[in-house]
Amino acid sequence: MTEYGYLLSSEEHTPGELVEQARMAEQAGFTSLWISDHYHPWNDNQGQAPFVWSVIGALSQAVSLPVETAVTCPTLRTHPAVIAQAAATSAVQLGGRFRLGIGSGEALNEHILGYPWPEAPVRLEMLEEAVQVMRQLFTGEQISHRGKHYTVENARLYTVPDEPVPIDISAFGPMAAEIAGRIGDGFITMAPDASSIERFRRSGGGTKPVYAGLKVCWGADEEEAVRTAHRLWANEQLPGELPQILPTPRHFEQASELVTPDRVRENVTCGPDPDAHVAAVKEYVDAGFDTVYINQIGKDQQGFFDFYRTKVLPQLG
Repeated sequence: MTEYGYLLSSEEHTPGELVEQARMAEQAGFTSLWISDHYHPWNDNQGQAPFVWSVIGALSQAVSLPVETAVTCPTLRTHPAVIAQAAATSAVQLGGRFRLGIGSGEALNEHILGYPWPEAPVRLEMLEEAVQVMRQLFTGEQISHRGKHYTVENARLYTVPDEPVPIDISAFGPMAAEIAGRIGDGFITMAPDASSIERFRRSGGGTKPVYAGLKVCWGADEEEAVRTAHRLWANEQLPGELPQILPTPRHFEQASELVTPDRVRENVTCGPDPDAHVAAVKEYVDAGFDTVYINQIGKDQQGFFDFYRTKVLPQLG
């Protein structure tokens, strides 16, 4: 049976707000948490980008739900040996209720140290080597690694969980889905696409878990909800590889001027109709996802949680 989690949006909310949303999610009946990992928001209207590992530490003391990053890029901005330490500590804090979701990243977050932004095949190659480094470190043994992209010398994690941290791979294209099947402990994506799950499973994913994220904008006034979704997340409607290569929030704002409110209306469930929200989630259920993580766009988080607790989650089962 599909489970339903809540996606904490680090791009929109302060650390304290994220922790409070996690508490509300647990009380509303959501069974797990995703939290985004960004250095920048996608645009200035979103307005936040706290350091995810600090927030995870707070979550470990505030709720009993499992937590996963959705997603961390362990290749450029932060070395995989450092991400391994952060993930292992998070897993210890959460009593083993932590999964590390990773992906090949976006220039928006990863170019800030001045490194060249590699082409997609190179980014995926770096991601695969990063997984190798992190898995070696999760053993708690001293390791050295000299690869094409990373060097590690005499490194050992002393604070590790009883079991290695599961690593789930985010993928939006066929090549990435195949890599996820080959090296991941699970698969992450954002579209209700059964074919991507099939590719993941054929490539070695087998019966490993598959996860998806979905953004909605609940509100008593549908037109106001559409305006909120358009103001904050028009960037989600940008096509192709553009979200991976634009370097700053200002560039996303410029590109998002091409996204109309009608396009957002067509692609984001907005407003107070519970049947519309149920139908949006069921697309992911029917595609075969094990867990669907839902995010409320905008400030009215309490209204969203009340609505889903009483009108949506009971219909989903």
